Amino acid sequence: MSLSSPQSGSMAHYENFPVASMLCPPRLRPAIAAIYHFARTADDIADEGDASAAQRLTDLGRYRVDLQAVATGQHVSSTWPQVFGPLCQVIRQFQLPVPLLADLLDAFEQDIRYTAAGRRYATDAELLYYCTHSANPVGRLLLHLYGFSDAVSLAQSDQICTALQLINFWQDISVDVARGRWYPSQQAMAQFGVLDADLQADSMSENATKLIASYSSVARATMLKGSQLSCRIPGRAGWELRLVVQGGLRILDKIEALNFATWRTRPKLSVWDVPLLLWRALWM
Repeated sequence: MSLSSPQSGSMAHYENFPVASMLCPPRLRPAIAAIYHFARTADDIADEGDASAAQRLTDLGRYRVDLQAVATGQHVSSTWPQVFGPLCQVIRQFQLPVPLLADLLDAFEQDIRYTAAGRRYATDAELLYYCTHSANPVGRLLLHLYGFSDAVSLAQSDQICTALQLINFWQDISVDVARGRWYPSQQAMAQFGVLDADLQADSMSENATKLIASYSSVARATMLKGSQLSCRIPGRAGWELRLVVQGGLRILDKIEALNFATWRTRPKLSVWDVPLLLWRALWM
């Protein structure tokens, strides 16, 4: 169901997303692959290489212009034909909501600006608002492909996607802090008495442990609230979503097993987790 999984990066680079996987209905595989490549390429523009923040924003601006051109049937540049050629067909065939794709670009641009300025998230509410652009559009795009548009399904999809993004944040503290990206809000850090030094690799901070434990608890509760969507979506798509949900919950298990000290060690899934994920998905 979700392109996103608990991996590094603002949109998680999608490494665990089984693009056009065997669980996906064959008729939807080209559409899902097109959405994947759109988001992945934007992620690369925002994160990869040695370009300056200004250059990254310029390139994403050009990327956005091409998106709007595709949406309105106008001329598209020759810069990203492998992205906008297939995406054009998908937008037309499925009447794909283009504003959701644009929301993803908003999130990438925000990451660039925040990192360049050394800006922090002031409150948890501000962080959750970021998730509405960085993660929730992905689930809504896929729900659109599967023909689900009711309010309950949309809300549950948002909960799953927000949870996945939050799990990504707390899984990747060690990676993000080293890159100058701070997702724990200033509000929460002050509440738990956490200083910047407490989230460095050599820290043994109990306050930081409590902070990440609290954040992980919120992410788990959010995931569980949305998880029933996977039982309501029929067929292959429902089973794929069950595995996505269980993958996120399994990362939270591993975070807890580390006593929440993800600023020292980054937990990740392995092939040895697959049987457990399948078993848990079966019993959802």
